[in-house]
Amino acid sequence: MNRRSFLNSLTCLSAAALSGCAHNRHQVRHSPSRLFFTSAGKTCLIHADGSGFRTLEFDVPNQATWQPGPFLSDGRRVVFLSMEPRRDGPGRPFEEFYTQTPTHLWLYDIDKGSLTEIATRERLAVFYTPALLVSDERILVQVVRNKVGQIFSMNLDGADAREFTRAGEGLPYGLSLSPDGRRVAFHLASPRGYEIWTCDVDGVNRVRVAGHPDHLYFGTSWSPDGKWIFYQDCHFKSDPAHDWSDICIGRPDGSEHRVLTTGQAHWFGSTYGNPQNRGSGSNMPSWTRDGQILFSRKLPGSKVAWEFQPQRPDTDHFNRDWKPELARGGADICRLNLTDGAVTRLTHQEPPVWDFRSSESSGGRQTAFCRCENGEPPALWAMNPNGTKPRLLTRGIDGRGADHPRWLPDV
Repeated sequence: MNRRSFLNSLTCLSAAALSGCAHNRHQVRHSPSRLFFTSAGKTCLIHADGSGFRTLEFDVPNQATWQPGPFLSDGRRVVFLSMEPRRDGPGRPFEEFYTQTPTHLWLYDIDKGSLTEIATRERLAVFYTPALLVSDERILVQVVRNKVGQIFSMNLDGADAREFTRAGEGLPYGLSLSPDGRRVAFHLASPRGYEIWTCDVDGVNRVRVAGHPDHLYFGTSWSPDGKWIFYQDCHFKSDPAHDWSDICIGRPDGSEHRVLTTGQAHWFGSTYGNPQNRGSGSNMPSWTRDGQILFSRKLPGSKVAWEFQPQRPDTDHFNRDWKPELARGGADICRLNLTDGAVTRLTHQEPPVWDFRSSESSGGRQTAFCRCENGEPPALWAMNPNGTKPRLLTRGIDGRGADHPRWLPDV
């Protein structure tokens, strides 16, 4: 597995990849219409009206980063990943040393502010990352041993680990669970390319949904009714930066595959900011409660300020040069109707801006998204589901940006 593959696995911890730092020194009280987001390398909480901004701090020694993952069914407890200071760096190649970095999994109770380490029994390797919570008792975990990644299903305490994938066959990323909890969808990074698959929660009865050596199929999410899976299609040979993609859907049994957009319409590999405060990360579409898809549609001729450099080795999982003079255009949040293919634009600014990472709250009453201008860090915004009443929530810690929003469940 290469650098891009390993770090994509962290990006895909949840529908909107989150990273940061956490254990609250004060009790955090859970309430509806609240979001996690990332700012200045920390994980924060905020109400959907912009109030209650709070930075989470964890008093655990020797943990360099923290990243929230899936929620348990009570909507109150959430899995966190923490990582010790990375073992790779100058003179220490990523491929050899990154997965020698010890990681830890935790269960954080938002109401009580308590933090409990999990997955400690019968530990298989120092490098664990959570891939998918399949129930309140079992979790799929990426385990890397001797630079080879594999997914195991295990109890939350780490016991009773069972193979979900076989070592060396490729590593699933972007895992998602069907609404009935019986099937898992994922994209598989293998020698054949990035393909979309489904299987039972124990890894058997696999079905290939989409795959082609000229297409990078990335990320999965089940429709609310369980009849479709969406994923992205990036033409990576002509777009090695993975800047753009099309939105696809497929039947979980592999019987149908549709491309819903044309011209690589979605802003996929989001890059933003400036040399002093830059950022990036895969920008995933999301479902609405009524089975439509939110995505970031690029404006004609749009180009980001960070130009990818395919001719040189990627040493930082960014590999871009700052060229603001080339930047133009932006992206709007749109809603895509699967029934008739209609696209409804929900956001638009003049001059254009980059709107991305849109998601609807679990109650369906509000939509969160990020917005940034060329050369500026993103800010966190919210709007009504029909696009009305857009409002700025926060620009993050000291104005350094607010990214990777994710709604807490309404319970």
